[in-house]
Amino acid sequence: MSQAWLRVAGGLAVFALIAVAGMTALAGPDFDDALDTFTLAMVVAIPAGVVAYALIEYLQTRRLDSITRQFDTRTLVLMPVAMALNIVLGTAVASALKIPIYLDSVGTILVAALAGPLAGAATGFLSNVIWTYLAPPPFQSPFAVPFAIVAVAVGLLAGTFARWGWLRPRRGASGQQLAIGSALSVGALVLMTVIALRAWRIADEGRDLAPHADETAFVILGWAAMLLVAGTAIGLVVLLVRWRDLAAAYILLAGVITGVVAAFIAAPIAAGLFGGVTGSGADFVVAAFRQAGADLEQAVLGQSLISDPVDKVITFFVVYLILGAMATRTIARFPQGEYLLPLPDAEDVADRDA
Repeated sequence: MSQAWLRVAGGLAVFALIAVAGMTALAGPDFDDALDTFTLAMVVAIPAGVVAYALIEYLQTRRLDSITRQFDTRTLVLMPVAMALNIVLGTAVASALKIPIYLDSVGTILVAALAGPLAGAATGFLSNVIWTYLAPPPFQSPFAVPFAIVAVAVGLLAGTFARWGWLRPRRGASGQQLAIGSALSVGALVLMTVIALRAWRIADEGRDLAPHADETAFVILGWAAMLLVAGTAIGLVVLLVRWRDLAAAYILLAGVITGVVAAFIAAPIAAGLFGGVTGSGADFVVAAFRQAGADLEQAVLGQSLISDPVDKVITFFVVYLILGAMATRTIARFPQGEYLLPLPDAEDVADRDA
């Protein structure tokens, strides 16, 4: 086992040990006790896992380079902005837009892509804590903190995928690469769209899905989210067909993997602590599955496996657009900037080789 994987394994082991021990020791008989116990266990176990990771790294190298290089000045300035973005978008979508997406991890994935997995995980974790305990009305959400572990997982995965180069432009792909990427991407998009539309149509039951809220700003953000949902599939196809950019296939893959992982982590929390009701548009889909005969756990997992991959594909695409709007030299100054810079156009490389 490499030193890096040993650090990861040690951090996960400490997290799991404290989380399980805390929930076992503090478990209470009613809902409020269970919610408080789980929340406290997560708030303690997640930082403890990070401390264990750092301690193992220090024992290995007498340094903390893998952590400190992710939290440079630019990252520390970006993180509060990213947290605010998570909270504002997440609240607006949950309040005004009753379709089962969340858009509460745009800031998390942006920081993870630019700075690294640990910075992304920290952004997600702190966003959820602030969202529940420090955000002023109407932005407060009692549902956020229990899902902090999901936000951490999203940040870790997004930072890893960015480090692998999955969010860098890959224009000028060869015909064979483009054909394979297009077939896989279009097929996955069509399948996800059909499944999502069928589930959402059942869940809708005649409700008006247009954004509605007392806050005008939330309505505006709700319509913006609707446009993102509609525009993501079109945008990914344009990337592939017009720009021959294989990044579309990588974005789709990253979103689906992150969404599936998030679904399996979030579903037991939503079912066990909240009975599948979290105040978002996803509640309608859970209700539809229940009406179709699924038990609570099956209904929540089914909803999560529909909603989360779609949500994360949209979120990765939004982050890709944000990165595309940033100056190259600005991106390059972030800890993971080198992994986000465009690959040379295949045609330009062929011309130089000739």
